[in-house]
Amino acid sequence: MPGFDTEYQTRDGPTMSESEGDRNEGQSRIGLIGLGLVGSALAGRLLRAGFEVVGFDIDRNTVERFEAAGGMRAGSADIVAQRCSTILLSLPDGTIAASVIDELLPSLKPGSLVIDTTTAAPKEVELAAQQLRAAGAGYLDAPLSGSSAVIAAGQGAWIVGGAGCDFEAAGPVFAAVGGTVHHVGPVGAGTRAKLVSNLILGLNRAALAEGLALAESWDLDLPATLEVLKASAAWSRVMDAKGVKMIEADYRPQARLRQHHKDVRLILESAREAGQVLPLSDLHDRLLTEAESAGWGDADNAAIVEVWRGRKKSDRPADMA
Repeated sequence: MPGFDTEYQTRDGPTMSESEGDRNEGQSRIGLIGLGLVGSALAGRLLRAGFEVVGFDIDRNTVERFEAAGGMRAGSADIVAQRCSTILLSLPDGTIAASVIDELLPSLKPGSLVIDTTTAAPKEVELAAQQLRAAGAGYLDAPLSGSSAVIAAGQGAWIVGGAGCDFEAAGPVFAAVGGTVHHVGPVGAGTRAKLVSNLILGLNRAALAEGLALAESWDLDLPATLEVLKASAAWSRVMDAKGVKMIEADYRPQARLRQHHKDVRLILESAREAGQVLPLSDLHDRLLTEAESAGWGDADNAAIVEVWRGRKKSDRPADMA
């Protein structure tokens, strides 16, 4: 039901065996398509909770890491659909998610549920829901707020759109992954709320980068300045997550800059369709374009600070983390 919020604690327990019967299969086996940063974090949480996770990704290295962690490899997306009645999607964008859903449709079991964590355009998730309903399957647009590290720690926030019955059916997955769960309305509402959240988060990150750049230009002690900021009315969670990474130029990715730039473009496109002007997001788009042009697209999104430093990735000292 819209407005229903709850918090699920992590479940611990043994994996259910095949001999316990098909009636328990949906509770013990989860499909996962997309094993990148967020997908790997989801897999780790599900495996720890005792689920058998059947995963697929086109990247061989991510699949090998998934198998090493205890996951079961599937050779294609449709094999995941054949083996699992609950399927998580964690994909780079809505276009890829749509192509995967097209592949899943012929093989879906009756009553299957697709939980889509991909941050896509609202119109894309609404179309996906229509296609899956026609095939007798449920669908939730359920993007997560939080980096892969936050999700791996069970501290993300699910922002979910979809029918109440599908939301309730997904409860064991939410419980296993952990964090807070917010059911904000019908399909599409989860994606729209996530885009609003990402708009504010990204601008907070850009504001922190600009503030630290100013402090750096004044030769202030940056770690000490960051502590002052955290104790002041300017504090935001971004300071805890990205402040030290910006100061130390540690851009090992928890969430890639290019992925957030994709979200900003989605925000602007969806806002234009609604007749809403977003001047700060327009500026943010230009900053991220500059960062990507300088080679920081695959770096952690903390690398936006390099726009103010005027440093290309190719200029980065070899001894930096």
